[in-house]
Amino acid sequence: MQLELKRPLAFFDLETTGVNIASDRIVEISILRVEPEGAETWFTKRVNPEMPIPKEVTAIHGISDEDVMDCPVFREIAKEVAGFIDGCDLAGYNAIKFDIPLLAEEFLRCDVDFDIRRRRYVDVQVIFHKKEQRTLSAAYIFYCNKKLTNAHSAEADTRATYEILKAQLDHYSDLSNDIEKLAAFSSQNRLVDLAGRIVLNNNGVEVFNFGKHKGKPVTTVLREEPSYYAWMMNGDFPLYTKKVLTEIRLREFNQ
Repeated sequence: MQLELKRPLAFFDLETTGVNIASDRIVEISILRVEPEGAETWFTKRVNPEMPIPKEVTAIHGISDEDVMDCPVFREIAKEVAGFIDGCDLAGYNAIKFDIPLLAEEFLRCDVDFDIRRRRYVDVQVIFHKKEQRTLSAAYIFYCNKKLTNAHSAEADTRATYEILKAQLDHYSDLSNDIEKLAAFSSQNRLVDLAGRIVLNNNGVEVFNFGKHKGKPVTTVLREEPSYYAWMMNGDFPLYTKKVLTEIRLREFNQ
C-alpha cells in the first residue's frame, strides 16, 4: 500500500558510537525522503563522531574509527541534514526512544533549530510490537517476506523500515493510512522531552517521569524545590530535556 501523505515523510536511521542519548554520537545517518506524490530522495553520510567507536559497537554495525577518520563531523553537515528534512514528518524504527532524541542532541550542539513539536513522528517498531512483538529483521520477513541483508547499515535499515510501514498498512485493516493517526498509534506515552523524562499526564499537565518526583507537576517541583532545576541542568541529562525544562521554567516566570 502506498502512503497517503499530506506533507513529506522522512524515514531515517542512525548508526552511533553507543546507546547513550546524552553522550554518544552519530557515525552514519541515512534518510529517505518520500514526497506526497511518491517521489523518493536519499541522503546518506558517514560522520566522524570525534570520539572513539567501541570495538563491541563496531562489531554490530561494521563501522570503525578508520572508516570515519576522514568523514565530516556532524556540525559540518547539520544544516544540510536539517534542510533535507525541512517540512517533513518523521518515521523510523525505535525512533521515538533513540534516533529522534539523539538527532535532536546533535542539532542542539550545533545550534541548529530542530523542534520536534512541529512534526508528527511514526515509529514502525511501536506498531510492530503492539501487533506482533518482533525485531526489525523478523518484521521484514513477517511483513515483506524478505530477508534483511546488510542489517545495521543505516541505509538498509531505513529502506526496510519504509517497506515495512507500507506492508503494515496492507496487513492491518484497522490501521489508517494517515500520518497523524499513525503517529498517535505509535506514541507509547505523551512525551514532552523525547527522552521521556517529562511527560503529559492524563490532564495534559507536564510531570516528571523519573526519580523522587515522578508523577509530580514540573511547575510544582520547580516552585517548591528550586534547586532541582540546577541539579538537572548540571546533570547527565540530554540537552533537549534541559531545553524543555528551561522553557517550562521561563513560561512560569512570565505568567
